[in-house]
Amino acid sequence: MTRTTPARPVSVEAVFPELALYRGRTTRLHPRPGRPDMHDSHVGGPMLWPEDEPWPVCREPHQRETEGYAPDEILGARTAGAWPPSRPWPGAGTPGEDGPVPFVGLAQLFRRDVPGLASGPDDADLVQLFRCPFTHGPYLERRYRLRWRRARETERAERFLTAPPEVPLLRWEHELPEPCVLHPEEVDTYPWAEDDTLPAPLIARIDAWDDAQASEHGRDAPNYQSALSIPPGWRVGGFPSWASTGPMAIDCASCATPMRLLLTAGGDEMDADSHSWVPLEDRDPSLRGKPSIRGGPSVAQPTRLRFGRDRDLHVFTCPAEPGHAPRWVLA
Repeated sequence: MTRTTPARPVSVEAVFPELALYRGRTTRLHPRPGRPDMHDSHVGGPMLWPEDEPWPVCREPHQRETEGYAPDEILGARTAGAWPPSRPWPGAGTPGEDGPVPFVGLAQLFRRDVPGLASGPDDADLVQLFRCPFTHGPYLERRYRLRWRRARETERAERFLTAPPEVPLLRWEHELPEPCVLHPEEVDTYPWAEDDTLPAPLIARIDAWDDAQASEHGRDAPNYQSALSIPPGWRVGGFPSWASTGPMAIDCASCATPMRLLLTAGGDEMDADSHSWVPLEDRDPSLRGKPSIRGGPSVAQPTRLRFGRDRDLHVFTCPAEPGHAPRWVLA
């Protein structure tokens, strides 16, 4: 099934004609729980991974834990609509304590499925995203990894890995992604309006318009950041949202080139201020506004993942040399 973003509550370019110069495109991925194949673009599904290629592992020291959640019990609890039981953490020397820890596969994207997906090194057209399931250092930092591939070459492998290595326990229930199929859709998008992301006079006008809308229409009034500029949830390309940190300059550590946004991964596909972005196919046509949304968690939190304290994970790559190290920003 396709997913169709509703028309915006207000035509932003009618209110601010100057924004036409800054209009961009982003591809909303619209993940929904399903049964993706290793040859599909997906979140949380099986990776296209040749059997003779080592699975990525994290070899850095990890924070010690006292309890955790078993992956099979997480999946069973989700099916039952319950919360999984916690288990005592294994002793020293087991994965997650002193030994290497397998990365968890979060998503894979083929350019043939996802409009606007940037090329990787050597024109790679398949990107796979991984996260270490445990935390690092006193600030509980996370480690991510990208694996770029040429899809056609990879699909010619003789055999593929059918069951990647798992750790016995995960730190949180939301470390395990729910397998989701994708429904890519391109939409117009506009920059975050803060600091120097747009000309200062234009940002001032946007802020004044937001205040006037709230004063006239109350809490449900549309505002630029949440309803008109950048959609929530998983998306490719477009502009980063900066709700938690404020805008940041993201430059390549190798060559100082300003980096481009490859991918945004979000825990929520909607919140109280962004429900207008929920697709038409996930709404009851007889109702209006937030009450029209159907599907519960499968629409609002389909992947079951979390990034930081309910932030967006922005993945940036270098446009001058895609082989340079990516940067990961929680915002």
